[in-house]
Amino acid sequence: MTAFTSQDPALHLLRRATYGPTPATVAELRGIGVTAWLDRQLNPAAIDDAACDALLTRYPLIGLDIGGIRAKVTAGAMKFGAWDAMQQLGSAAVARAAWSRRQLLEVMVDVWSNHLNVTCPTGEVWDSRAAYDVLIRTHALGRFADLLKATATAPAMLSYLDNRTSTKAKPNENYARELMELHTVGLVYTEADVKDAARLLTGLTVDKTTGGYRFDANQHATGAVTILGWRHDNATAGGGEAAALAFVEMLAQHPATAERVVRKLCVRFLSDDPPAALVSRLRQVYLQQKSAIGPVLRALFTSPEFGASVGAKVRTPFEDLVATVRVLGLQPEASGVDGVRGLYNYLVDAGHAPMRWAPPNGYPDVAAAWTAPSGLLVRWNAHLNLAAGWYPKQLVRPASMLASLVPALPATHGAFIDALAARLVGTTLQPEHSAALLGFLGKTAASPLKATDPAAAGRLPYLIALILDSPYFLAR
Repeated sequence: MTAFTSQDPALHLLRRATYGPTPATVAELRGIGVTAWLDRQLNPAAIDDAACDALLTRYPLIGLDIGGIRAKVTAGAMKFGAWDAMQQLGSAAVARAAWSRRQLLEVMVDVWSNHLNVTCPTGEVWDSRAAYDVLIRTHALGRFADLLKATATAPAMLSYLDNRTSTKAKPNENYARELMELHTVGLVYTEADVKDAARLLTGLTVDKTTGGYRFDANQHATGAVTILGWRHDNATAGGGEAAALAFVEMLAQHPATAERVVRKLCVRFLSDDPPAALVSRLRQVYLQQKSAIGPVLRALFTSPEFGASVGAKVRTPFEDLVATVRVLGLQPEASGVDGVRGLYNYLVDAGHAPMRWAPPNGYPDVAAAWTAPSGLLVRWNAHLNLAAGWYPKQLVRPASMLASLVPALPATHGAFIDALAARLVGTTLQPEHSAALLGFLGKTAASPLKATDPAAAGRLPYLIALILDSPYFLAR
């Protein structure tokens, strides 16, 4: 899609490192430059995000720990009972992606939520998935090793991949296998490695009373283990937790993990088949920085390969919908959650609602997974509904969509198409594509334009949607 995509480096970075450019983010990046912008985004705590924080107060369950959510259920304070927290979490993810100023953080939370997937909603994590999201947010831009160790003691993960039921008498291999195959080194292990890993991870469990994490030394299988050439005496039950976390740290620092993690980041931010040379360089950064993600992202975004990757990625349905909200300047309703819930429902229909992927491997991130005609039709319907204000009707639109997108009305229809496309996709359309839109309007490029003409009035939502339906907007 390179031929259809704006080559502007600022727009390229914003298409990849955020959920879509807006006039404000473009102005910010151009004003302070790439280095300062990355510095700012890699330090999200320093970004004033008060408006989004205020919006998130409408989802009071997303920040609660397990005890807090259980207490709400017990008190009957939740409309949908045990499912409320998970429903709020999914909607809040859409709201954050659309309106948070901490855009790179939100992108990376999505990356790790997929890489370390715990499906939501699912019954076994109704009380713990919100805390798992907080955990991912805490470590999303830190060390991958710290994130991985945190997930290894997270009740949501221990429940989702069955380690909570793993005992020294009957070690459960599910988490041990996925920890290596999906989360870290990949398919380089043996069955003997899986068995030893499963034994080493026994005792990491969930308290049956509180639902919180605890280490049960009585259920830890002792005895020396050798996994991927790494050996531990694992001599005492009391030392089992430390031994298990040492194993997880080893996995995080393993060269094969470095290769897989940085390649996944390159697939997310560059192309479906990223350059081997870049993957190799970033692998070294990852290892030298002890799995710190910030330096890897900085090196990635400032690499020549990144600059050359314009048009090499396709937006997923989640990105497409959120980018539409952002480019049209839509805002959440003054109160309530129905508008955002409507956006979430679109994503359910598109098969890409946040955290909803059922298998443990997380959503795919390649074009082939998201370019089927049925999926594109869902996007196209959403583009028109959002442009026209039909659904979700609760979202707040600019006072004048025309003035918001094209403040100074051009004199001709051709110039208007150019201005509208430049605002929506960052570039003018190829001549044959502009001609097609003019044909839709029954005009020529030289036809005079007035504010009362259909192009600027009744047909404007359709023009907007047609541009958003195109490959120009499909590119990440």
